[in-house]
Amino acid sequence: MLSECRLCGSDDLTLWMREGRNRDLNYYRCGNCTLWNYDLDCGLDQTQYTETYVSPSDTGHRYNQDNLRSWAFLKQHLGEPGTLLDIGCGSGGLLHPAREAGWQVRGMELSEQTANNIREDQDLEVIVSNFLEYDNPNGDRYDVVVLRHVLEHLPDSKLAMTKIGGLLVDGGLALLEFPNTASVSYGIKRHLKNRGLKNKKYAQDWRPGHCNEFCRESFNYLLEQTGFELAVWQTYSNKDFANAFYRVVPVASKARALVRKKPR
Repeated sequence: MLSECRLCGSDDLTLWMREGRNRDLNYYRCGNCTLWNYDLDCGLDQTQYTETYVSPSDTGHRYNQDNLRSWAFLKQHLGEPGTLLDIGCGSGGLLHPAREAGWQVRGMELSEQTANNIREDQDLEVIVSNFLEYDNPNGDRYDVVVLRHVLEHLPDSKLAMTKIGGLLVDGGLALLEFPNTASVSYGIKRHLKNRGLKNKKYAQDWRPGHCNEFCRESFNYLLEQTGFELAVWQTYSNKDFANAFYRVVPVASKARALVRKKPR
């Protein structure tokens, strides 16, 4: 059993959701900061998220549609073109439109093969590194850092934000996207899984890939601890027609947050 919250260190934890075929994979909700902590002792599997390369030239592909939505959101809040780093850049689908708009862009990926695909197809610079271990040997600083659907996979959220802060200029912006535990769908999912009504779809050896799951409250706590302020919070889905509603009533299953590094 998990003894303390990985974000705030509180021992005020409640068994909140049971996943897996046998409902033996446990998430605990922190009563202090509201983070959902997955019990890592139950096992973790990140390999299920491996994707094949999709060129940004295939604008009709679902993956690239998601990238273009992220870029459309981001560019609304940007000034003149500067420098941008996309951590976990996937196929480079956000780097491509950013470069087209005049930004100096760079990606980061764990996989050498993925990095090579991007270099060969798009002639973009890609750093091959584990983000949490990257020591920024040249002391590079960026105006914008992007981390989309990566934060929830990292066990040390505070280290992740500290690393982002070290890559940004003072006042620089970071775009983060992650699941929203305060969404309607998360509430329904939790209800069904805790009652064993959605667990048969899992293989016997299936394990989650998410370590920590956030809502706006827990994410704000993370920002306060790591020297950031929230500039824009938005929830969204992959259905454009629904997003007008979600911009007013923020209950969609995914969150998009634009945050600013506070000056030292």
